[in-house]
Amino acid sequence: MTGERASALLPRPADSVVAIAPPGEGDGHWAGAPSAVEHDGAVYLAYRLRRPLDEGRGYAIVVARSADGVSFEPLLTIGKDAMRAESLERPALVRTPEGAWRLYLSCATPGTKHWRVEVLEADDPAGFDPARTRVVLPGNAKVGVKDPVVVHHEGRWHLWASVHPLADWDEADQMVTEYATSADGLEWTWHGTALDRRAGAWDARGVRVSAVRFDGGEVLAAYDGRATAGENYEERTGLAAGADPSDLAALGVGPWAVSPYRSGGLRYVDYVPSPGGGHRLYYEMTRPDGAHELRTERRRP
Repeated sequence: MTGERASALLPRPADSVVAIAPPGEGDGHWAGAPSAVEHDGAVYLAYRLRRPLDEGRGYAIVVARSADGVSFEPLLTIGKDAMRAESLERPALVRTPEGAWRLYLSCATPGTKHWRVEVLEADDPAGFDPARTRVVLPGNAKVGVKDPVVVHHEGRWHLWASVHPLADWDEADQMVTEYATSADGLEWTWHGTALDRRAGAWDARGVRVSAVRFDGGEVLAAYDGRATAGENYEERTGLAAGADPSDLAALGVGPWAVSPYRSGGLRYVDYVPSPGGGHRLYYEMTRPDGAHELRTERRRP
């Protein structure tokens, strides 16, 4: 039954359409890493734009709005220089129970492999000001932290973040997902590794939770995985589950969703409820030319 319920989180690329095109053609040009929120019948989407390594890497985060979940109007663009970052990774857009908005940003510390997470707060999604930022997940000399998934559930904030080792420059692409909780979504307490790699499996090199659903007494998650350093940037999607948000186990022996093109990269799955029932999926997928585009599909009940 777990697999049946979790499969609702899985992309079906043949049923999807392009929501955001990449900023250029070919390898290294990406639009993706989405984080979506439904509010008052509209979908608000934060996503990352990226160019090749020698052209600026992750150069901007865009916050956009859509009435139909497909066609988006940009509200705000935050560049990496405004965040004093060498690159920007996946954002997390959330609305608090009090009605405020937060944008958690993954920022690369220049000249290092270190990552940190900062947060911006605003009264509406068009009002985020990079000059008013706060570091909430600093990492340290041993690990970098990025790509947070932030969920408010039953009066408590939950966070799953990708954690990378920094001792060896050539090994820093490795990642596990660690879990933290908070009373306010700003000061976090870590509880250890929630999802780990599996030796000899398709996700042996790294695992990164991308979306979480509390389903009764079970926690279901979509995650990105890769087997080797060479698969960095081309992760595929798996499923994990557990009775506790701090302890998730991968389901199955292989990835559950892949791109039909190139190396099969399909990652950063997120979803939001649809006003008419069911939900809408967003994810980043590799195109035939190697660029990544942000795609969406409607999953009806």
